[in-house]
Amino acid sequence: MIIDLEKFIRNRRADWDEYEQMLKFLEGRSKATFSLEQAQRFHFLYERVTADLNKISTYAAEPETRHYLETLVARGYSEMHENRGPVFFKAILHWIVTVFPATVRKHAKALAVANLLFFAGAGFGALALMLDPTSKATLMPFEHLLGDPSERVAEEEATAGEHMDGVKGSFSAYLIQNNTRVAIFTLALGTTFGVGTVVILFYNGVGLGAVAADYVMAGETEFLFGWLLPHGSVEIPAILLAGQAGLVLGYSLFAAQNRRTLRQRLAAIRNDLATLIGGVALLLVWAGIVESFFSQYHAPVLPYAVKITFGALQLISLFAYIICCGRHPQPEIAQ
Repeated sequence: MIIDLEKFIRNRRADWDEYEQMLKFLEGRSKATFSLEQAQRFHFLYERVTADLNKISTYAAEPETRHYLETLVARGYSEMHENRGPVFFKAILHWIVTVFPATVRKHAKALAVANLLFFAGAGFGALALMLDPTSKATLMPFEHLLGDPSERVAEEEATAGEHMDGVKGSFSAYLIQNNTRVAIFTLALGTTFGVGTVVILFYNGVGLGAVAADYVMAGETEFLFGWLLPHGSVEIPAILLAGQAGLVLGYSLFAAQNRRTLRQRLAAIRNDLATLIGGVALLLVWAGIVESFFSQYHAPVLPYAVKITFGALQLISLFAYIICCGRHPQPEIAQ
């Protein structure tokens, strides 16, 4: 094939320069990444430069141009096949340390409402059980809690956690799956204009309040805190955050704020909802592990003081994380 080299180089120079600028961007920043559109453009230019190199490879009269294109192709190949694992993990760390807590604070009003609904339900459940002990069968969230609290405590302490032998892993997986499903359901019920989310939050509060009142009235307060705090200090906030996400979704369906369409309102909260439910899932994984491998072991195997201290410190740490992390501008991972 015969080509006019001078004209060919002149016509193709713009693409070569653009491709080289993209290479310099990647090579000059260790954290640099492309958007999907930029990555597609980069790959397209890489193929064009490779094709151009093939076209002039037989022309000894242009050794400098050929060497230039060979260098571009080699650098592009290196960038496309480089292991950028550290960048991925830095992005995940950035999301955990900065994006998630900042998103929680961004929708603080919804979180406050979720707390109000949940603890109003807890107060209702506790008061209902104290005023009418016969309502226990209706208020308790699980059948195994219908028995006498003192008898259960005596049984738990006597078995020393033997009931968990060989089943801790499967029990933990069950808890993670079940609680995550409830969290996602709580968020999804935001599509009922938030009504379903309100009901779920209040209902879960009722169950917790009834259980707490039952054990306190039976004189088993220490066991109650030692049993619930280790995992509940993470699990309960996770459910509240799922409720926060559901309320944010429900509110977005109501009125057209600033005359935005429904599609625009949903697009505005899409990333926030994904962030919230993603953070909830991570919290519930940890809560499931703690409940299976730690919460189910009672005195004398694990002193209640140890379990209560662990749960309290965990709760304080979670509060500090949500309140303090991500408040200062951080360098972006993707540019």
